[in-house]
Amino acid sequence: MIRRTAAALAATLLLTAGCTAVSEIGPETAAAGTTGCGTTTAKLANADISPLDPRPTPSLPATVDSADGRKVTVTSTDRILAVNLYGSLGELVFSLGLGDKVVGRDTATTFPAAAKLPLVTPQGHDLSAEAILKLNPTVLLADNSIGPPTVLDQIRKSGIPVVLIGDEQTLAAVPEHIRAVAAALGVPEAGDRLVNRVQGEIDTAKNSAPKTDKPIKIAFLYVRGTASVFLLGGDGAGSDAMIEAIGAVDAGSSIGMKKFRPLTSEGLITAAPDVILVMTEGLNSVDGVDGLLKLPGVAQTPAGINRRVVDMDDGILLNFGARTGKAVEALAKAVYGPCD
Repeated sequence: MIRRTAAALAATLLLTAGCTAVSEIGPETAAAGTTGCGTTTAKLANADISPLDPRPTPSLPATVDSADGRKVTVTSTDRILAVNLYGSLGELVFSLGLGDKVVGRDTATTFPAAAKLPLVTPQGHDLSAEAILKLNPTVLLADNSIGPPTVLDQIRKSGIPVVLIGDEQTLAAVPEHIRAVAAALGVPEAGDRLVNRVQGEIDTAKNSAPKTDKPIKIAFLYVRGTASVFLLGGDGAGSDAMIEAIGAVDAGSSIGMKKFRPLTSEGLITAAPDVILVMTEGLNSVDGVDGLLKLPGVAQTPAGINRRVVDMDDGILLNFGARTGKAVEALAKAVYGPCD
C-alpha cells in the first residue's frame, strides 16, 4: 500500500503557521480560500478526546466477526491495545469511555490523554511483538493498515484475541468502525451513542461549508522530504473524502487519479489546484512553503502562485475516527476563513 509505505517514513516535527483561520465562515468569505493568504493551519478547538458520559460497562464475553473472516471471542477488556496507521482505533476506544483500560499506543495516537502511553510501534509504523507482549494486553484491535502480519500471528498464538476492524478511509465508514470497536469491547449501546454524536458533528460540519457556484479545487500532497516521497492524492485516498466534505473539488480526482500517485509537474499543473493541502509534518519536512514550491509543478499552480497552503496535524487529517466532524469543521475554517 503506497500510503502505508510512505506514512511509515514520517518523523515527529513541529510547524508554526503564518496565518490563522477564524471561527466564522460563510458564502461571503469563500473567495478568501483562493487568495494569497499564505499558510493556514487547520486546528481543532480542542485536541483532546471527549469520552461518553455515562461511561459504559462491558458485557462479556463478546464474540465478533473480525475483518479477516475469523470469529474472535473477547473475554476481558482490562488491558486494551488498539492500533493502526491513522490513530483512529485508539481514539475510538477513548471516546467510548474505555481510555483508562488502554495500555499502549501507535505512533499516530498523539492526543493528550494517550500521549504518555508506551509505544508498540517503536520503528515507525511497524508493530513490535516484544513491545506488545510486554504490555500483556487482554485484547488487540487493529486493521490492515498496520503490521506486519507475522506479528499479528505471533500475538494470536500467544492467546491474545486479535480483532481486525475494516480499514476503509471514508466518512461513510466511520459509523461502521465505531460499532465494530464497540461490539468487540462488549459495549454496543455505547457504540450507538457515539455514532449518533459523531454523525451529528459530521453533518453539522458539512453543512457549515460555503455553497458556491464554482467550488475551489484542493490538491492533497503527501510529502516526506527526508525520504524524497512526494505523492498526489486522488479518488479513494481518504483525503478526497475530507476535501469533498467541505464542498470543494479534489484536484487529483478531477483528472482521473486513483489513490496516491507520484507527483509530476504535468499532473499537478493539469489539476490546477487553488489550494494545496498537506500534513503538518510533511510541510515541515520540505522546509515549509518555500520548499513545497520547489516540488514539481507546485509553483505553476494557482495555489503555488498565491502561496495558498493549508496544513493539518497528521493524526487528525486522515484519522476518520471520533473527531472526524471536528476535523471537517477545522478544515473548512482554514480553507474558507479570511486571513488575520
